[in-house]
Amino acid sequence: MKNIKIANAPCSWGALEFDLEGKSLGHEQVLSEMAEIGYLGTELGDWGFMPTDPKGLREVLDRFGLGLPGAFVPVALANKEAHVHGVQEALKIAKLMVDAGYEDAFIILADDNGSIPDRTQSAGRVLPEMSLSPDQWKIFGAGADQIAKAVKDNYGMRTVFHHHCAGYVETPEELDALMANTDENLLGICLDMGHYAFGGGNPLDVLEKYPSRTWHIHFKDYDENIGKASSVHGWNYFESVQNGVFCKLGEGIVDFKAIIKKLEAMNYEGWIVVEQDVLPGMGSPYHCAEHNLNFINKNLM
Repeated sequence: MKNIKIANAPCSWGALEFDLEGKSLGHEQVLSEMAEIGYLGTELGDWGFMPTDPKGLREVLDRFGLGLPGAFVPVALANKEAHVHGVQEALKIAKLMVDAGYEDAFIILADDNGSIPDRTQSAGRVLPEMSLSPDQWKIFGAGADQIAKAVKDNYGMRTVFHHHCAGYVETPEELDALMANTDENLLGICLDMGHYAFGGGNPLDVLEKYPSRTWHIHFKDYDENIGKASSVHGWNYFESVQNGVFCKLGEGIVDFKAIIKKLEAMNYEGWIVVEQDVLPGMGSPYHCAEHNLNFINKNLM
């Protein structure tokens, strides 16, 4: 994988954007463990997880020898009234990254996942009637473009959209709707293998259909058996995560070798961010992150 660097993210240690019970590990321990395992970068995590002043952020990342590929920004884009606040949040985070010297990082825009009751309850088994209407998609897309344009105009940074279970962009059809309602020059895709598979799609199809819009990559695997159990038991999104729907790399159904082959054919350069979402206090993040990097080094490099 020439010119590709491997990072991880705080969500693999239980530091999630959701308001959940339980406490995740602090950033010093998370970054120390990432670096010790051999990752080359980290995403920013939720606002406040790492220092929010440019000097402090740069110091801690340099101390652990880590780069910064991007930062996650959730916005309830189906709500037009949330767009202005979304712009403000994205610009705040973009400014922090640029001022700290990470002007090549991405704003990773997403829906306000986990805040919509029926979508949260039905993650992995969304029915068509749960999706947005054509008019709602126009509002959603306009908000995404507005944020991406503000980030580009003010800081020269690019914005990608992270499709995500428990939000309005989960299924292949919903990603298609988002792409049809946004400007290809403003908004790219953050392709997350596990979320796309849990949402009913094959992530390789995204690379085939949207090669010029796939600007950022998240490696996450999906346990199909847990996904089926989620349907049988009626688990919501968080229960599915707690039961291990996003498993260690190589233990699910995502064909990472085919993904890498396609990325190489596309001449993809930049970061691949490994994510294995866990809830605070769940499992052994260090050993999972170690396994995941070993899997990449042994099977894909």
